[in-house]
Amino acid sequence: MALDARRMIADLEELKALTADARGAQRVAWTPVWLKARGWFQDKVKALGLEHHLDAAGNSWSTLAGESEKVLLLGGHLDSVPNGGWLDGCLGVLASLEVVRSLNEEYGGRPPVTVRVVDWADEEGARFGRSLFGSSAFAGTHTVAADRVRTDRDGVKLEDALRECGIDIERIGDAAVEKAGAVAYLELHIEQGPVLEAMGLPLGAVTGTKGVERHAITFYGQEAHSGSTPMGVRRDALAAAAKLALEIRPIAKKHADAVATMGSVKTFPGIVTAVVGRCETTLDMRDLDAEVLAEMLARADGASRKFAGEEGCTVEWSRIWSIEPIPFDARLVEMCDEAVREVAGVSHRLPSGPLHDAAEVARAGIPTVMMFVQSLAGLSHNSAEDTRKEDLGMACEAFGRLAGKTMAWVVEA
Repeated sequence: MALDARRMIADLEELKALTADARGAQRVAWTPVWLKARGWFQDKVKALGLEHHLDAAGNSWSTLAGESEKVLLLGGHLDSVPNGGWLDGCLGVLASLEVVRSLNEEYGGRPPVTVRVVDWADEEGARFGRSLFGSSAFAGTHTVAADRVRTDRDGVKLEDALRECGIDIERIGDAAVEKAGAVAYLELHIEQGPVLEAMGLPLGAVTGTKGVERHAITFYGQEAHSGSTPMGVRRDALAAAAKLALEIRPIAKKHADAVATMGSVKTFPGIVTAVVGRCETTLDMRDLDAEVLAEMLARADGASRKFAGEEGCTVEWSRIWSIEPIPFDARLVEMCDEAVREVAGVSHRLPSGPLHDAAEVARAGIPTVMMFVQSLAGLSHNSAEDTRKEDLGMACEAFGRLAGKTMAWVVEA
């Protein structure tokens, strides 16, 4: 397929003009700006004569019927974080739209297989803290009981925000019917990290998404006066937490692609004249290998107890959330790698640290792969996010080649 990269980039720039301000993209899910973006996209697919509908979880589906009822899924997400970038998520949707346009032109509206473009609802979880909302409903891994009570910073319930958008939270599981006939899922996304740029490469094939262990860790010491309490008798909860924050770095660095982050620290009583009696922290650890992730977590747990003892403190752990590593389909990874090499001359296989809707699709048992395009300075989730236009052009061409290879594989299967 010969995709028109200029047309795709023009769509991206049009969406940016429609839904961004001086601070960046404002397409936060379940808000008026997001609904405006979706309406804009729906007008484009309807102009192509595609069937369009929203499922029970709010995922947006656009279908180009083919000679076969076997379904190739393509997609991404139009929602963004507040003050986000112009490419995160929406690149996948608009590259998928360009694939469908090209198929429409090449096959007179009847390609060899049915192709469906999905704009997943609320990938980011920016408003209510529930990432991968629509894709988890599709995959059947959603948690209505937990989601029902979620609120935003203004106290608005997720359930009520969904209702305003025409979604009944009790029925989001009905989105699973959209899996019928699906035999593969492809997604193009910006890397959101510095690896490809550091290697001087525009594109890469994604081997899977890393597993995540996310925990709350609380150290308990003894509040005391900062002026009258000798250093040698202090039970400083922050000191124990600080030691752990430094220790997770060598724990992660033992492994090539592992990462570990303590991203939140709260101290009590939290005043300059008192030794910290309680320190609440969070730990996020990620790796593509489940055994490596388990080892890292065990080492962090042991280190926390060691440091608590050294500082005369105790420590408690509470799991916030976890997900297993999700490897992508080996055949599709090979095809993706091949498509990248055909366009860019060289490819690189890498795991994804961030989670994506593709992980939930893979969990549903549908063969899945992602393609990454380089992110300048590795930046994302802010208005400085950017990718060279020539790299976007190569990404468009390579994604089209991947779609073509996958369709051929589907027809032969």
